[in-house]
Amino acid sequence: MNEEQEIAGSQMPQPQGRPLFVSPAPPVAPPPKHGGRGWIVGIAVVAALCLVVVVSIVSCTSVANTSMGMLGFSGAGEQTASDGRPKVGVISIEGSIQYDGSSCSPDGLRTLLDQAASRDDVKAVVLRVNSGGGVATAGEEMAHYVKDFDKPIVVSSASTNASAAYEISSQADYVFTSKTTAIGAIGVAMEVTDLSGLYEKLGIRIESITSAESKDSSFGNRPLTEDERAWYQNLVNQIDADFVEVVAEGRSMSTDEVRALANGMTYTGFDAVENGLADEIGYLEDAVEKASRLAGYNERLPYTSLVLSQQSSLKTLLDVLGESRTSDDEALEALADRLEDARMAR
Repeated sequence: MNEEQEIAGSQMPQPQGRPLFVSPAPPVAPPPKHGGRGWIVGIAVVAALCLVVVVSIVSCTSVANTSMGMLGFSGAGEQTASDGRPKVGVISIEGSIQYDGSSCSPDGLRTLLDQAASRDDVKAVVLRVNSGGGVATAGEEMAHYVKDFDKPIVVSSASTNASAAYEISSQADYVFTSKTTAIGAIGVAMEVTDLSGLYEKLGIRIESITSAESKDSSFGNRPLTEDERAWYQNLVNQIDADFVEVVAEGRSMSTDEVRALANGMTYTGFDAVENGLADEIGYLEDAVEKASRLAGYNERLPYTSLVLSQQSSLKTLLDVLGESRTSDDEALEALADRLEDARMAR
């Protein structure tokens, strides 16, 4: 399992000036020398100002639309409306396991599982997994949600089902793998980069003022001490031991059997079926059929994709502009703040 250690949040350059999305107003025409055409000039100025407002709103809407992924919304299509007929819900877990609000995160997966649990027409769920793992804690939470799901749940492994993604998969009722799937990779990794040699060559000297001797151990400004290295190794060992226990319970194996397989490497689908990490060679259709049978149906039910709802960019913009503000500039500034916060959270 590749554990990502976040030491100090990414710093991104702050935008210069506010608001960000207001187009400059055109210069106002000087008063005419002869009053006969003044009303024409007035109409032209009003029309130009209206155009500026429209362009500004369209620009904001466009920016909000392109930022939906950063705001935590996800989904490759609309959720299939319920027609009352029994079906299998398919949830796609594709990408790094982390906290990004998508189906690869605890919040996203839980939302989708709750959606499946609340729909009477969804009789079972297939997790279509294509992930090499990610954050240990996110994988732990997601595995817990899969374990506690009260309808049949089957895994269909795509090209990769490894590390934290496999921890999640191990809690399903049945695991399919393709012949060439890279599956398993039970283990934990932690990285601390030592940049002190590079800093020395560049003539850079960093002083850390800390409340404890090891508070800056993960900053990369100096080598780890032996005590710090042992401390981090103990953390990794604890997380790895929990990983092994979770897999052992989910796969009805002994901890010794799983420990023997926990070398941090992936297996082919062939090997995973033989060593017990997967149940059968098969594909999405096979997983849907198995889920149907686990739900009590003799035939393969049709399946529908379960996706996170995607809020329209215009609604997001109007929600922001509809907040209690003393001016339009403050409303646009609020929108700019939200978009900047979303960028920094990536």
